[in-house]
Amino acid sequence: MKHRLAFVMTSFLAFLTAPVLAAEETPTETLIRPASEVVLDDFLWLNRPLVVFADTDRDPRFVEQMALIEARAADLAERDVVVIVDTDTDTPSAVRERLRPRGFMLVLIGKDGIPYLRKPFPWDVREISASIDKMPMRQQEIRDRRN
Repeated sequence: MKHRLAFVMTSFLAFLTAPVLAAEETPTETLIRPASEVVLDDFLWLNRPLVVFADTDRDPRFVEQMALIEARAADLAERDVVVIVDTDTDTPSAVRERLRPRGFMLVLIGKDGIPYLRKPFPWDVREISASIDKMPMRQQEIRDRRN
């Protein structure tokens, strides 16, 4: 009888925690979006778009940047970052036309819609996070969470 009760309790706890674990394991599914499906103004005051441009998805810098992002996606999600990917130069997206990249480019846009950072090479998520944490709006968010 004790073994059955222990089994039932263990199964019940596993059932309750399974959705939470599944949500924690795959933050990149909702974090990364193609540029052809987004409008930058939709993120105004809600998210910080991080736009990754490349001429092709086989560009070594693009591959490296995406690996860095996927390795620490939770850090970006904590800072309300949405990664927008644009590797199609044949049919320019509205994002590409607005930001006008040349080859590989990483652009961090604030919640206010202003581009704060442009890099022509891959950047580690730790460095991106540090740049975001220096933004006045992010500092206000941190203060609000403490109170």
